[in-house]
Amino acid sequence: MTPQEAATLAKVEVLADLEPVVHELMVVHEAKRVLWFPSELLAPPPDTDPDGYLRELRGRADGISLPARVALALNLLTEEGLPHFHRLLATYLGGDTFWSKWTNLWTAEEDRHGAVLHDYMHDSRILDNPVLERMQFEYLRAGFEPSWDKDPYRVFIYTTLQERATQVSHSNTGKLAGKYEPTIGTVLSNVAKEEARHYTFYRTIFKEVLARDPNTALASAAEIMPSIDMPGVNMPHFREMADVIWRAGIYGPRDYLAIVEEQIRYWAIETLDGLDEIGKKAQEKIMAIPKRLERVAGAMETRSRAKTFSFPVTFAREFGM
Repeated sequence: MTPQEAATLAKVEVLADLEPVVHELMVVHEAKRVLWFPSELLAPPPDTDPDGYLRELRGRADGISLPARVALALNLLTEEGLPHFHRLLATYLGGDTFWSKWTNLWTAEEDRHGAVLHDYMHDSRILDNPVLERMQFEYLRAGFEPSWDKDPYRVFIYTTLQERATQVSHSNTGKLAGKYEPTIGTVLSNVAKEEARHYTFYRTIFKEVLARDPNTALASAAEIMPSIDMPGVNMPHFREMADVIWRAGIYGPRDYLAIVEEQIRYWAIETLDGLDEIGKKAQEKIMAIPKRLERVAGAMETRSRAKTFSFPVTFAREFGM
């Protein structure tokens, strides 16, 4: 067994020790959750003509701005990366355990997010749906192979940060698009609330990991927290679309800065003591991350210039920001 394999096995053993915690968190999660389905959120009210309802929806959706449409496309495609995430989690959480039960539950809940957004785009016709579907195909085909996927601790740090980032993006996109078309506001509000519950699960799990294995856990966190690539990084036009959602005030470096600061407080990283040299170095590195992120955000804002965008998925209509 190589040293890396031994280290991974030790981390998997810590996760096995967390089985009772996972069970408790699942009970709380399901007790608080209101389960919804795409057909319910998108259904016309009772005694409403379905064709007339659809015409009215499309009429309202015509007012959704192009930046909001880009954000909706990016959010949808990000959710469609579910197969990659299920694989990453199942690698360490397989077998007949509460961990595998959680992974299956999480997958079932997340699957509805992409489905409801896909159904909404089909109904509203605000995106070029054949182009959107080709983007989804190419994104899944390209794969998502992050450098941290061999470290189970890093998987949970990443999911904490990513679930929170996704929550923020969905919530802000819903507020922007919902000004014109309330249905998508309701849809994204429901999706964001569920992302918030998933975020609560993952950050609580990592807090428990820190309590059991603080030095190694901090070393893993120090590798992930400086920056994360969203799972859609390999999709066509990702960087340009991310630029649009930053300029639209939906999600950007300052949002990520706030998320990192939130986790530093919640995990009480600054006050952890009794650490060895590896733990202390990782602690110092993590505590320095917010200042670095502040510099990055400031540099982006200072260098930003007006720009014109055009994406095939939004019918190649040009817009400036």
